[in-house]
Amino acid sequence: MNTSRSFIALAVVAWTATTMPTGLALTYDPLAAPEIERVQVEDLDVIDDSRDRTIPIRVYRPPAGSDARHPVVLFSHGLGGSREGSKFLGNHWAARGYVAVFLQHPGSDSAVWRGQPVGRRMDAIREAASLENLLLRVEDVPAVLDQLETWNKAARSPLGTTLDMARVGMSGHSFGAQTTQSVSGQSAPLAGKRLSDPRISAAVIMSPGSPRGMAADRFFGSVDLPWMLMTGTKDTSVIGGQTIESRLAVYPALPPGGKYELVLDNAEHSAFTDRALPGDREPRNPNHHRAILALSTAFWDAYLRGDDAARTWLDGNGPRTVLEAEDGWQRK
Repeated sequence: MNTSRSFIALAVVAWTATTMPTGLALTYDPLAAPEIERVQVEDLDVIDDSRDRTIPIRVYRPPAGSDARHPVVLFSHGLGGSREGSKFLGNHWAARGYVAVFLQHPGSDSAVWRGQPVGRRMDAIREAASLENLLLRVEDVPAVLDQLETWNKAARSPLGTTLDMARVGMSGHSFGAQTTQSVSGQSAPLAGKRLSDPRISAAVIMSPGSPRGMAADRFFGSVDLPWMLMTGTKDTSVIGGQTIESRLAVYPALPPGGKYELVLDNAEHSAFTDRALPGDREPRNPNHHRAILALSTAFWDAYLRGDDAARTWLDGNGPRTVLEAEDGWQRK
C-alpha cells in the first residue's frame, strides 16, 4: 500500500469536509445519472372498464439488470399535453431507480387541438379546461394505480413484478398540478367528493394553483403529505386565470412539515416542459431544468426512499449549489 497516497487522499477528504457548506452531504448528488442512456421506455394502455375509458401511459423504467423493488412516481401533463411530454423528468427519475409513469388524460390532452384550424386551437384548449375534465383526470390516478398493482402481482406482467407500490409519489404541471393537488391532500372537495388517494406518499407540484376569491388555507391548511411546489417569477398562463400571486399563495397556507417551495427567477410557464410555448418572451435558461431535476430527485429520495443523505442535502445548503442567486427557495 502506498502510504503517502493514502495520506494525501485522507487529507483531501478532510479538507473537503471542512470547506463544503454546512449540511451538504459529501457523497450525495441528485443530478448523477450515469446509466440514463439505458432507461427503458414503454407505452401501454390502462383500461378503466367502470368508466369506459382508456388512459394511455408512458412508463420510464430503470436500466435492466436490477431485481430491486422500485418506488413509483406518477406524472400528470398540462392542458393540451400528452404522455410524451416532459421526458427530461421521466428519463432522469428512471435513471435514479424510479418507475416513472406518465399519464395521458383523454379530453384534456393533445387530441383537443390537433387537427383543429390554427385559429380554433386556443378555443378548443380553453373548452377543455373544465371541472368535468379535472374530475376525469383525478379519477384517472387511482385507475392507473389499481392497474399497476394488478400488473405487479401477475405472473406475466408488462412491467415485471418489481414495483414498490408502498412508495408512490405524484407529480404534475399546470392542469396536472391541479390534478396532483386534488389527489394528494388538497381539502377542497370536487363534486362532493374528497379525492385524495391514500397510496400517495409525497407530491411534486409544478405551477401550483389556488382558488380565486377564497382563502387558500381552507384548501391547503390540512395537507399532511410532503409537498414540493415549483413555480417561476413569470409563471402565468393565458388559460385558467392563475397569476404569480395565486401560485405563491399556496405555500404560506400549507402547515409545516416537509413543505418546500422553489421560485425560479425569470421562469415562464414552459420552464417545466421540454420546449417553449406560444407566447413565451424569455429565453430558456438551461439551469432551470438542472434545478428542477436536482430538487425533485432529492425530494423523492428523501420522502419515498427515506434516504438520510438526500434529506440532509435538501434541508441544508444542497439546493443552493444548483440554484442561481435570484432563485427563491424555502422550506418549513
